[in-house]
Amino acid sequence: MTMQSTTFKSWTRDKLLDAFGLERTFKHPILQTWLDTPQEIKPIEKEILFYDLETLLHYIDFWNEEEVKIKLIGTIIRLVGYDSKHLSAFADRTLKGIVDGIELYGEPDLMVARGKQEVKSPFFFIHEYKKELDNNSQDPAGQLLAAMLVAYENNLTEPKMKEKPIYGAYVIGRNWFFVILQGREYAISDAYVATQADDLLDIFRILKANRQVIREIWGE
Repeated sequence: MTMQSTTFKSWTRDKLLDAFGLERTFKHPILQTWLDTPQEIKPIEKEILFYDLETLLHYIDFWNEEEVKIKLIGTIIRLVGYDSKHLSAFADRTLKGIVDGIELYGEPDLMVARGKQEVKSPFFFIHEYKKELDNNSQDPAGQLLAAMLVAYENNLTEPKMKEKPIYGAYVIGRNWFFVILQGREYAISDAYVATQADDLLDIFRILKANRQVIREIWGE
């Protein structure tokens, strides 16, 4: 019997619910702790973020997918500084796994994982989407959650990561949504708007908090 094999791009939240029992909760303590964790933002970091804010205000409505990655997401990820002794921020690397007899695979836009050349034990994902969700478009949250589910299942064999929540974010234009997946339950934050100064600082702070959690797990 041939195993069913599908890409992350083919999944919506409804399909994940039907196939794997993935359910949304609207009050998740891990997500709330993540969103509320304080982090120091240095003056130079704020200066760089606000320099980009001026560019965002003028051009983000016109950027395509790759331009959003390079000009917005890339700048923020470099400032956060995920790369370290054990960890790397990987872009467009293959991830695959078998969940309940179905193989899921794809190339997440960005994932933070152990390793330098090979992806091991992914912990955080970003999925970028260039337009607002509508009834004729794919579900960016569903695509992100499919990758996060594979990471969660694969990590069950890694003692330091076993049953640890998987963190993620998806970006729709200027709007950032943060996501937690633990087991077969997930939660999604309200939108943080990157063209608003306070929200931009919050996005950066939340990502720095995520970096701190990852480094603590790996003893850095």
